[in-house]
Amino acid sequence: MEQLKHECGVVMIRLLKPLSYYQQKYGTWMYGLNKLYLMMEKQHNRGQEGAGLACVKQKALPGEEYMFRERALGTGAITEIFANVHSHFKDVSPELLHDADYAQRYLPFAGEAYIGHLRYSTTGKSGLSYVHPFLRRNNWRAKNLALCGNFNLTNVDEVFEKITSQGQHPRIYSDTYIMLEQVGHRLDREVERLFAQYKEQGLSGLELTNAIEDNIDLTNVIRSSSKEWDGGYVICGLTGSGESFVIRDPWGIRPAFWYKDDEIFVLASERPVIQTALNIHAEDIHELKPGEATLVNKKGEMRLVQINEPKNESQCTFERIYFSRGSDKDIYKERKELGRRLVDPILKAIDYDIEHTVISYIPNTAEVAFYGMLDGFDNYLNHLKIKEIEALGHIPTHDELDKILSMRIRSEKVAIKDIKLRTFIAEGNSRNDLAAHVYDITYGSLEPYVDNLVIIDDSIVRGTTLKQSIIKILDRLHPKKIVIVSSSPQVRYPDYYGIDMARMNEFIAFKAAIALLEERGMRDVIERAYNKSKAQENLPKEKMVNYVKEIYAPFTDEEISLKMVELLTEGEGIQAKVEIVYQSLEGLHEACPNHSGDWYFSGNYPTPGGVRQVNKAFINYIEQVYQF
Repeated sequence: MEQLKHECGVVMIRLLKPLSYYQQKYGTWMYGLNKLYLMMEKQHNRGQEGAGLACVKQKALPGEEYMFRERALGTGAITEIFANVHSHFKDVSPELLHDADYAQRYLPFAGEAYIGHLRYSTTGKSGLSYVHPFLRRNNWRAKNLALCGNFNLTNVDEVFEKITSQGQHPRIYSDTYIMLEQVGHRLDREVERLFAQYKEQGLSGLELTNAIEDNIDLTNVIRSSSKEWDGGYVICGLTGSGESFVIRDPWGIRPAFWYKDDEIFVLASERPVIQTALNIHAEDIHELKPGEATLVNKKGEMRLVQINEPKNESQCTFERIYFSRGSDKDIYKERKELGRRLVDPILKAIDYDIEHTVISYIPNTAEVAFYGMLDGFDNYLNHLKIKEIEALGHIPTHDELDKILSMRIRSEKVAIKDIKLRTFIAEGNSRNDLAAHVYDITYGSLEPYVDNLVIIDDSIVRGTTLKQSIIKILDRLHPKKIVIVSSSPQVRYPDYYGIDMARMNEFIAFKAAIALLEERGMRDVIERAYNKSKAQENLPKEKMVNYVKEIYAPFTDEEISLKMVELLTEGEGIQAKVEIVYQSLEGLHEACPNHSGDWYFSGNYPTPGGVRQVNKAFINYIEQVYQF
């Protein structure tokens, strides 16, 4: 219900045959370009603030452009950038446009290697200059670099200080530009090393250039560049000479999947995107391992290299709960299991009164968990029917059987995502009134003052939409009780690896814990946690501890949930009784067994930079609110 922004989605395509091959087999040399468009559109969910693509043409002659880029802002950015690409072909005759050799020689974006990017900003920085891919230009083709990624670094300041101390001068203070300069600097050194080597062997001119381009090894370039990076990342790169690489962070925080056959190599942030674009089976697609990189050289030869040693694996569970497309077969099963595991606490919340309970979901990402919840209720009801039949103690009559077997789970589409509000109204009361109508309801979907309403969502982070819209609009149906169900655990801590939740005061769970400490006369807990955090402020990040955990330690999950309800309904005139039911951490990990990253729920950050950032956020919050 509360849209979280996520940085970002990536696609890489490397054609392994001449363009004429695709013209002959598929009827167009634009095969790679078309697949790039499809795979970017299929990942539109991952970024709607901007999009960009880059292309490398390997067969350009000196004096001809060989590296092309298009970028655009806004929700229509994908359409815009591809329209701009195709605008280059509008004056080309049909005969020449279908001539793959001509296209490969003369037309822009008729290349062998592509990268695409979809952007969601988690930094608050916007504008075309922040849209990937980023380019680093040079007169040496092998030194040109295009870079894009799905990432967020936690130690930009450290890396910035290091590269500036070496004499580099990044144009913009952002992790992407800093990465670009790091990788570009190492690429320069690799090219210069080969230049000296082949010049000593007597090579010169194009012979020297070709020898360099044919023998570049990006392994050391990536390894030496990435060894200081702290955060979650999947970084894609293209050089002007046709080398391409993708590297994943050693904790496995951000996802990447790849496929290769004798025609094409592709990589994307999500598996079903590749399945759909190439019509292949999930089993044929591989996940890039933590710390691993794929490298495809100028000749199209691909290899896997372990660049950085894998660390404590922490694959992001929010990818499974929320961000990734539910069409992935494993994610679909996991989301259903998350819903199924909530049946017992829901039954407790409705006092086991299934007869007078309607269940539903908040559109749209919670829909799969809702189906899992339905399955769980069906299983419960089947066991209940068996017990009731057994309890009769005799062969049941037709009427007795009919009464027992007619028990049903009542599910309705109660909530409807109605409009997307614009922000042109600035006056507070008017905006709040409009916000209450982001969702609408299906009138008559339950019996007023008699039925409970159980409604599931994938997560509850800030509680803003719950307070301003969801609870108010659901209360108009006059349910006896509203049970808000979250398929994920309580979000208690900021994320620093690519999700736009970075400040302590954004979290309704944190607000609830602070409020409980205040009203129970336990402000000393807050002060102690602050003093401990402040005392380690100047320690190396590797030695820091997350003392924010002490804010939550005195309370059970249920106590915090009850306080959250108070905060969300206070002064809102809600008539129905409201309860919030959360997934447990244990339930999360049992439903998503191969993804252990849960720092936003548990506070167990996988990298030292994450701990340092939460320490800083907590200190900032306390110093703004308290006078310790």
